[in-house]
Amino acid sequence: MSGSRGQASLGKARLAKIFGAVNIGSFRISAMIMGETEDGDLIVLGSGHRASQGIKRGYVTDMRAATYAIRDAVERAEKNAGANVQSVWVACAGAGLASNVSKVEIEIGGRRIEEEDVEHLLIAARDAIQPDGRMVLHAQPAHYTLDGAHGVGNPRGLHAERLGVDVHVMLADGAPVRNLTEAVQNAHLEVEGVVAAPLAASYAVLSQEERELGVALVEIGNDVTNVSVHAGGMLLGLRAVPFGSGDITDAIASAFGIRRYQAERLKCVSGSAIASPSDHREMIPVNGPGDEVAGPLARGADDKNRIPRAELVSVVTQNLSQLTDEVGRALKGMGFSGARSGQVVLTGGGAELAGLAEFAQGALGMPVRIGRAPTLTGLPEAHSTPGFATLAGLCLYAADDPIDIRAVGTKYQQTTRYGGGAAWTQLIARLFRALKEYF
Repeated sequence: MSGSRGQASLGKARLAKIFGAVNIGSFRISAMIMGETEDGDLIVLGSGHRASQGIKRGYVTDMRAATYAIRDAVERAEKNAGANVQSVWVACAGAGLASNVSKVEIEIGGRRIEEEDVEHLLIAARDAIQPDGRMVLHAQPAHYTLDGAHGVGNPRGLHAERLGVDVHVMLADGAPVRNLTEAVQNAHLEVEGVVAAPLAASYAVLSQEERELGVALVEIGNDVTNVSVHAGGMLLGLRAVPFGSGDITDAIASAFGIRRYQAERLKCVSGSAIASPSDHREMIPVNGPGDEVAGPLARGADDKNRIPRAELVSVVTQNLSQLTDEVGRALKGMGFSGARSGQVVLTGGGAELAGLAEFAQGALGMPVRIGRAPTLTGLPEAHSTPGFATLAGLCLYAADDPIDIRAVGTKYQQTTRYGGGAAWTQLIARLFRALKEYF
């Protein structure tokens, strides 16, 4: 439960915009405030997090508890940033996320492609979206095609018989997203946009080259692991595995008959995905600093309530095998296997387990690396970890502000302007909304 203020040396930089981001997970709720200078440089102004409440497997299960936790996390980030935000971008990890690619073409007749042609194409693509009763989170053009040839970034000024576009459409169940949005709004914040967590994470941990050539991203959360495949510059497929790092914690607690917080500490401090010959000789204490020594001993512990590290590692690896089996099936189902496979990137809080990349590489038979939050000016070292990659990526997504074809022909809503009186205006507005709600 910490945060960090942006580097003092950058205090004189003039900020043109600020972005607020909230990642609502089942283990923690984290917030970040990022500024963009007039020169286009990005600066992390402040960040903060707290234990999650009212969220289970990416779904809101207790509106009041979730609202309180969101408000608390954002206020921690605001305090560290020395600035307030009125609206935030929100990451969504649950809600039955699904990814589709829509392909649309129009006739050009060999002439030069104008701006109006591109707009006409995107409107046609927008009309072609078939959500089948589900909510469209975002619909973004990934790249264009000229007479069937792929990889065209900007078709304007070129000649073609047919102009096409591949659009990435992210769908979600409406009710869970509305619950998520309402929890944020109840915390007196406007929702700038809801972004699928795998897409946000990809902005932080995947290079543009990886997204073009083909890569799999495995985001290991507390309750859910999202497996996505990216190629051609867009997210092509997505599967959600209802198993996360929290399930490993529960397995440890059950195996040794201990409290969940003790199991979490054992997993983080002494757990590993790779066994060592010395594990059988190493005894690790179940009680951490400050824990009460009195109480029942852990199952299989000695008289000092210590267990062999080998037994802990055994429980961890057994459950990791279950997770990697599910991930492997998900990748195979999306065609990412055999000769068509490639690099796998692990991120999310669950990716911080020691030895995980080596274990997953052996289990999946593919090259695996750990994806961490990128190096950003002002980002504290404690948040430069896989567990905060989605949050950082959400800020990068907000700064990029990719085109959504549903907004073609309309003016985008501006993000919060950072100026002398803006913070006071936002603070008064939030105070007024709070008074109205509670009194």
